[in-house]
Amino acid sequence: MTSGLSKSQIRMERLALRDALSVEERRLKSDSVAAKGANALRFSAGTIVSGFMPIRSEVDLRPLMEALRDKGARICLPVMVDRETIIFREFAKDAELVKSGFGTLGPDEQAAVLDPDLLLVPLSAFDAKGHRIGYGAGHYDRAIARLHAKGRNPTLIGIAFDCQEVPSVPAEAHDVALDAVLSESGVRYFNSRAAQ
Repeated sequence: MTSGLSKSQIRMERLALRDALSVEERRLKSDSVAAKGANALRFSAGTIVSGFMPIRSEVDLRPLMEALRDKGARICLPVMVDRETIIFREFAKDAELVKSGFGTLGPDEQAAVLDPDLLLVPLSAFDAKGHRIGYGAGHYDRAIARLHAKGRNPTLIGIAFDCQEVPSVPAEAHDVALDAVLSESGVRYFNSRAAQ
């Protein structure tokens, strides 16, 4: 169905499918994402993992973030500092969250700014090669580029429901492919770096 469609058309199509999931379906699928992600994601204690608070019909990552914290990860959340820029602030256990732009919540200005080792990336659509379509604003693309400019090379794991997969994403030269995707079916790796 996506053959020949533009990124914006694919985005609209896949988000409509995600929106069509009932609240109960999303909850059950989010629980599956948490269980499978907590089991499959390997990292050493102190690894900085960026999650996100759900907006609209996104996967609810709160159970997964708690499970990863219990396994020794330091959790951070994206916060918009201006229309172009997101940074990642540490999300301490039981910390109060404030409005942080893009309709979501994040830690306040007192929280430490961290550079993630592993980014759990929201998306609209993905394909079997690890190409993704975001929400169109380029926030994560710019954040990843800033991390690369600092010499950091975080593992990028897309977070989605299975219904967001498409046969092919029209990738451009500047697009950074995901290392893996985590959905209710489990983790699918696109390169050996992420599987370690």
